[in-house]
Formats: sequence, structure tokens, C-alpha cells
Amino acid sequence: MPLVFVVLVAEENVDFRIHVENQTRARDDVSRKQLRLYQLYSRTSGKHIQVLGRRISARGEDGDKYVETDTFGSQVRIKGKETEFYLCMNRKGKLVGKPDGTSKECVFIEKVLENNYTALMSAKYSGWYVGFTKKGRPRKGPKTRENQQDVHFMKRYPKGQPELQKPFKYTTVTKRSRRIRPTHPA
Repeated sequence: MPLVFVVLVAEENVDFRIHVENQTRARDDVSRKQLRLYQLYSRTSGKHIQVLGRRISARGEDGDKYVETDTFGSQVRIKGKETEFYLCMNRKGKLVGKPDGTSKECVFIEKVLENNYTALMSAKYSGWYVGFTKKGRPRKGPKTRENQQDVHFMKRYPKGQPELQKPFKYTTVTKRSRRIRPTHPA
């Protein structure tokens, strides 16, 4: 009888990012889309993203015109709350505002980074990120990388929106007691 050995090799540095990226490439028809109001804080400019019609900047103060995110899975569509224009990236990598956000140019894949910042990668142009300079000017997609501070953002709730900032309400759970039935005289 031949002797068979099976050798199992365990990888120490398993990287699940490839699996996550493959799962988030296609839009998910099952997941519900969620509408959220945020201010996207740019790490480099120290200001918030503004969608001012066709112009995009990261010069907004705290409490200024904020953005509305339409999330489905890890894919995000960003709309200026007051202008109703969507943040999009054209084929040259320029950030522009468009009134119709249904094209894939207006969809971004949200990546939460190790430093707890968020990077927004274009769903159409893989490897191109939303980024801003120190002066709040948009950077072109082909010149951005995930590890650059220019593409790091933080989601913040808008100032003066207390209904969005309600804390979770915890309910106490009590052990269910036996119900005592009233005794009826026979």
C-alpha cells in the first residue's frame, strides 16, 4: 500500500482586499441603497468638499453646503445637497459636477484605509481617486494614489443637524417570567 503525505501550507500574510474588491465591483441588486448626509473633510486642505454646480472644490467651512451620499454596498454616488449636481470624474480624470448622476463616471468605490480615513476610487477608472490639493483644488485622477494624503477623507455629520446625531437607544432585556394564571373556583 503506497503511503501518501499531504502538506498544507498556511500563508501568514493573507490579504482579503482582493476578495473584497472582486465582491464590490458589480452593483448589488439585493442591498438597499442608503441616503446619508455628510460633510466630506479633506485631510490635505483641512476643509470640506463642495459641489458647486459644475465646479468642485475642497474649500467649504464646517456647516457649509454639504454633500449627500447615495450608498449601495461599498459604491457611493455623491451629490451636492443644495446644487443637486453629482460629483463625477471624466475620462481625463478631472473632477466635474453633472446634473445626472446615473453614469458610471459618477460612482465611486469607498475604501476604508488602515488610518481610518476613506479614499474614493472611481468605479469606471480603476486606480483613479478623488483628491484635492492644499488649496482645495481638485487633482486629476491619474496623478493620485491610495497612499497619498490628497485622497484621504473623513465623513462628518453636518453642523446643526441634531436629528442625524441621535445616539443609539439601548433597551434593557429582562428575563421572561412565567405567567401565573388566576385560579377559578370550580
